[in-house]
Amino acid sequence: MTAVRDALDLRSSLGVGASELSELLGELLNVDGGAADQIAALQPLKPPRVYRVELVPGEAPWRSVVVKRLDSAVAQRARLAAERWLPALGLADGCARLLGVAADARGDVVWHVYEDLGDETLAARPDPDRVAAAVDLVARLHARGAAHAILPDMRRYCSNFGMGYFAANLRDAIVGLEALQSSGIEAPGEYAGLAARLLTRLRGLLSDADRRAAVFARSGGPDTLLHGDLWTINAFVVATPDGGGLRACLVDWDRVGVGPFAYDLSTLLLRFPSEERGGVLDAYRRAVARAGWFLPSLVDLNLMCETAELARYANRVIWPALALVREQAAWGVAELAEVERWFEALDDGGLDLQGLAC
Repeated sequence: MTAVRDALDLRSSLGVGASELSELLGELLNVDGGAADQIAALQPLKPPRVYRVELVPGEAPWRSVVVKRLDSAVAQRARLAAERWLPALGLADGCARLLGVAADARGDVVWHVYEDLGDETLAARPDPDRVAAAVDLVARLHARGAAHAILPDMRRYCSNFGMGYFAANLRDAIVGLEALQSSGIEAPGEYAGLAARLLTRLRGLLSDADRRAAVFARSGGPDTLLHGDLWTINAFVVATPDGGGLRACLVDWDRVGVGPFAYDLSTLLLRFPSEERGGVLDAYRRAVARAGWFLPSLVDLNLMCETAELARYANRVIWPALALVREQAAWGVAELAEVERWFEALDDGGLDLQGLAC
């Protein structure tokens, strides 16, 4: 950990917006002139964007808080999720409490201050009771958000992760790869033919979009509120204040969006070993059934989850391809090769919900 002794050190550690953040922390702690004297240490969690700020023991209401640096558009979505959309669904405690917001003078960088949930992520402790609590929260999020009146408001700020997202990412990835092929940039020998192979794959997926869209139309259900980045590292399960139960909580709402439930479900299932996915899916099925939802056949569900994952892979093709074209970025080829490996792993049964028991 790096000790933080004054506002200048905080500014040098966190960069743009650190002065405004210090002032906000001072307000939250009810001290004058910023929070420098109240800060004991700064612990990087996901540098350079996310840190735990440990506070000097005293009268402060918190022993520590988590601060997160965001660009203005993402910050607005995350704030609305915490303060408007989740409360509208009766799920205000389903995210870390947002304690305050500070922006730099230009408004380009925004710092959020959140309650510190500790280190009890589902990735760190995936025991059955904690998995069940997290899956139940996800199911309530999807069931309560389905066709809810908050969705039009969300569409003003958020992406839709349905079939349009799938097709748009494929088309943009194809454009990027075609530009790469036209640029004359040659991949090293071990990566020979990489762009051509990816193009063939993506064009084939685009030609299959109508078949996939028909399955979504039949079985996808209504649009709902989506977390958008449902990795187990973003799911916390902590003891309730009375110690009598568990509170599940999702963090990192940067990609909150609208769309079919399968977008979130596919992300979550793929974070678990294949032998555990059946239990996770059954827990989700039971939880949504309590809200009157019934999941489609495993065949349809598998295709929808696969489509969501393929859309994310296609999105990850776009940026290294364009970086190679524009800047001849050395990392671009290796990144494209990694994405090709993801596609191949999915070909080899990376999801395979059809093999799970009903």
